[in-house]
Amino acid sequence: MGSQEVSTVDWQGKHVTVAGLGVSGIPAARALHERGAIVTVVNDGDDERARAQAAELEALGITVRLGDGATLPPSTELVVTAPGWQPDKPLFLAAAEAGVDIWGDVELAWRLRGDNGRKAAPWLAVTGTNGKTTTVRMLASILEAAGLRTAAVGNIGVSLLDAVLGEQEYDVLAVELSSYQLHWAPSLRAHSAAVLNLAPDHLDWHGSMEAYAADKGRVFEGNTVACVYNAADPATEDLVREADVEEGCRAIGFTLGTPGPSQLGVVDGILVDRAFVANRQKQAQELAEVSDVNPPAPHNIANALAAAALARAFGVEPAAVRDGLRAFRPDAHRIEHVADIGEVAYVDDSKATNTHATEASLAAYDSIVWIAGGLAKGATFDELVTGAAKRLRGVVLMGADRALIREALTRHAPEVPVVDLDRTDTGAMSEAVEHAARLARPGDTVLLAPACASMDMFTNYNKRGEAFADAVRAHAEKSA
Repeated sequence: MGSQEVSTVDWQGKHVTVAGLGVSGIPAARALHERGAIVTVVNDGDDERARAQAAELEALGITVRLGDGATLPPSTELVVTAPGWQPDKPLFLAAAEAGVDIWGDVELAWRLRGDNGRKAAPWLAVTGTNGKTTTVRMLASILEAAGLRTAAVGNIGVSLLDAVLGEQEYDVLAVELSSYQLHWAPSLRAHSAAVLNLAPDHLDWHGSMEAYAADKGRVFEGNTVACVYNAADPATEDLVREADVEEGCRAIGFTLGTPGPSQLGVVDGILVDRAFVANRQKQAQELAEVSDVNPPAPHNIANALAAAALARAFGVEPAAVRDGLRAFRPDAHRIEHVADIGEVAYVDDSKATNTHATEASLAAYDSIVWIAGGLAKGATFDELVTGAAKRLRGVVLMGADRALIREALTRHAPEVPVVDLDRTDTGAMSEAVEHAARLARPGDTVLLAPACASMDMFTNYNKRGEAFADAVRAHAEKSA
């Protein structure tokens, strides 16, 4: 299917099973039901929230089976799944054996775009291990500065289905896509797309690094204008080489150094474009200053360059790149400055839930008291600790898999003092901040960059970040 073509499916009487309630499952069930499909929703959970959601759908005439997410209802002709469900689930194995297609919420949105009779907006897509949400929000800010009707949607928490089927008309969508979503999106064809970086993550879901990378690489399939890659991460360029793209689609790199032809990069504190100019062998277009990027940490400058590359691929003028970056404000819990107490900075990067994100976070500061730990998700920490050892004033460890980080510190940074907190109650973060404050010296940064998921102690990384900020504020009151 070409990038501009819109799929038409006769949904009337089609038996569709929607796997999972929640952010993607409920809009999918509603949209399919409205189009005449016979919808059955299956869901693993049977808690109070799930029952309330089920009641709303059942009132519309949609069948919901709670606590029965592993079995395939008879007569199913299509499965539409929430992105988090693992591919080896019995329901999917049964569907594959029966020859039943499995789509994700992104695939369904792609197939339904234009279904409301309006012209389908092109997608500018972003994936990668880290930086997706920030880059997509930067991109949306740039597109808005260019006067375009747009929205940041997808894995960012705004349903793609709502965006493509809602009342609002868009000129272009800035779309964040996870590896889970891409796995179940076989016919997606973006206008342009970027893979920001690749590092081991979600390997329990994908089964191997190769399978994870292959799913990320799906974002480039069928691109029409630009495939944007990270010049510092050869694996992202490899994915461009392997992609089957439309004739004339270009490979566009971004780098924190001086850009070559067909790249965006940085020269003397200026973000410059040598890709979308008349003579890229000899010319460079100034886009913005590094100081226009908030915050101007190295990995965030890389995010800004990727966003700029996608915007420029869509024809956005340089001034809009600058204005969009200046207007952008990062989400909470992403290298967020909480307070300065006694010449020590306290920074919340709770969103750094894997080693790759934490490596970038640690690289942004010179002398750090590092608060880390949680659920490791199969990660190892030797490389992270080796790279950061010279920057570490001290480390405070907490969470279920903290021993893995402690062992890496023992091997590669034995001189760095470590506090090991053997508690998981609500007061643990307060104690962690107090220990970090005692280790810190004027000029240091106390950095929450856990390198781990949060669910062993907190509902999500947001709650973990809020607990850190609360603990820092409480420490400030004591120190006043």
